[in-house]
Amino acid sequence: MAFTLSHAVLDDLLRQHGVKPNDLTGIDKLFGGADGYYWYHTLRHLCPKGEVITWGSTEEMRAAIQGHEDETAAEDEVKPQQLKDAHLAAIAGLLGSQP
Repeated sequence: MAFTLSHAVLDDLLRQHGVKPNDLTGIDKLFGGADGYYWYHTLRHLCPKGEVITWGSTEEMRAAIQGHEDETAAEDEVKPQQLKDAHLAAIAGLLGSQP
Protein backbone atom coordinates (compact mmCIF):
# COMPACT_ATOMS: atom_id res chain seq x y z
CA MET A 1 0.00 0.00 0.00
CA ALA A 2 1.23 3.51 -0.80
CA PHE A 3 0.64 6.58 1.37
CA THR A 4 0.45 9.99 -0.30
CA LEU A 5 0.71 13.33 1.46
CA SER A 6 0.15 16.81 0.03
CA HIS A 7 -1.72 19.92 1.05
CA ALA A 8 -4.33 19.09 -1.61
CA VAL A 9 -4.79 15.59 -0.17
CA LEU A 10 -5.24 16.99 3.35
CA ASP A 11 -7.69 19.65 2.13
CA ASP A 12 -9.68 17.02 0.21
CA LEU A 13 -9.82 14.74 3.26
CA LEU A 14 -11.33 17.49 5.40
CA ARG A 15 -13.83 18.34 2.67
CA GLN A 16 -14.80 14.68 2.12
CA HIS A 17 -15.46 14.22 5.84
CA GLY A 18 -17.31 17.52 6.23
CA VAL A 19 -14.68 18.94 8.59
CA LYS A 20 -13.76 22.62 8.42
CA PRO A 21 -10.07 23.60 8.71
CA ASN A 22 -10.73 25.40 12.02
CA ASP A 23 -12.73 22.51 13.58
CA LEU A 24 -10.21 21.26 16.14
CA THR A 25 -12.53 18.58 17.53
CA GLY A 26 -13.45 17.29 14.07
CA ILE A 27 -9.81 17.11 13.01
CA ASP A 28 -8.90 15.40 16.31
CA LYS A 29 -11.49 12.69 15.64
CA LEU A 30 -10.46 12.28 12.00
CA PHE A 31 -6.76 11.98 12.83
CA GLY A 32 -6.94 9.47 15.68
CA GLY A 33 -8.36 11.23 18.73
CA ALA A 34 -6.77 13.61 21.22
CA ASP A 35 -3.84 15.42 19.59
CA GLY A 36 -5.06 14.49 16.10
CA TYR A 37 -5.11 18.20 15.25
CA TYR A 38 -1.46 18.43 16.29
CA TRP A 39 -0.47 15.61 13.92
CA TYR A 40 -2.61 17.06 11.11
CA HIS A 41 -0.60 20.27 11.33
CA THR A 42 2.65 18.32 11.62
CA LEU A 43 1.76 16.69 8.29
CA ARG A 44 1.05 20.10 6.74
CA HIS A 45 4.45 21.37 7.89
CA LEU A 46 6.25 18.19 6.82
CA CYS A 47 5.15 18.51 3.19
CA PRO A 48 5.94 21.83 1.48
CA LYS A 49 2.96 23.42 -0.26
CA GLY A 50 2.75 22.29 -3.88
CA GLU A 51 4.81 19.14 -3.30
CA VAL A 52 3.80 15.50 -2.82
CA ILE A 53 5.39 12.93 -0.51
CA THR A 54 4.78 9.21 -0.99
CA TRP A 55 5.74 6.41 1.37
CA GLY A 56 5.69 2.70 0.61
CA SER A 57 4.92 1.48 4.12
CA THR A 58 3.56 2.59 7.47
CA GLU A 59 7.05 2.14 8.92
CA GLU A 60 8.50 4.64 6.41
CA MET A 61 5.64 7.03 7.08
CA ARG A 62 6.04 6.76 10.87
CA ALA A 63 9.80 7.37 10.60
CA ALA A 64 9.29 10.46 8.43
CA ILE A 65 6.57 11.97 10.63
CA GLN A 66 8.39 11.23 13.89
CA GLY A 67 11.69 12.40 12.41
CA HIS A 68 10.13 15.72 11.42
CA GLU A 69 8.59 16.06 14.88
CA ASP A 70 11.91 15.29 16.57
CA GLU A 71 13.75 17.81 14.38
CA THR A 72 11.29 20.66 14.90
CA ALA A 73 11.10 19.98 18.64
CA ALA A 74 14.90 20.17 18.87
CA GLU A 75 14.84 23.50 16.99
CA ASP A 76 12.26 24.80 19.48
CA GLU A 77 14.16 23.24 22.40
CA VAL A 78 11.13 21.27 23.60
CA LYS A 79 10.45 17.58 24.13
CA PRO A 80 9.03 15.96 20.97
CA GLN A 81 5.56 14.41 20.96
CA GLN A 82 5.49 10.68 20.25
CA LEU A 83 3.30 9.52 17.37
CA LYS A 84 0.84 7.06 18.92
CA ASP A 85 -0.39 3.93 17.17
CA ALA A 86 -3.95 5.33 17.05
CA HIS A 87 -2.76 8.44 15.22
CA LEU A 88 -0.62 6.42 12.81
CA ALA A 89 -3.52 4.06 12.08
CA ALA A 90 -5.86 6.98 11.38
CA ILE A 91 -3.28 8.74 9.19
CA ALA A 92 -2.56 5.51 7.31
CA GLY A 93 -6.26 4.96 6.73
CA LEU A 94 -6.67 8.48 5.39
CA LEU A 95 -3.54 8.67 3.23
CA GLY A 96 -3.40 5.04 2.09
CA SER A 97 -4.19 3.83 -1.40
CA GLN A 98 -3.70 0.56 -3.18
CA PRO A 99 -0.78 0.57 -5.66
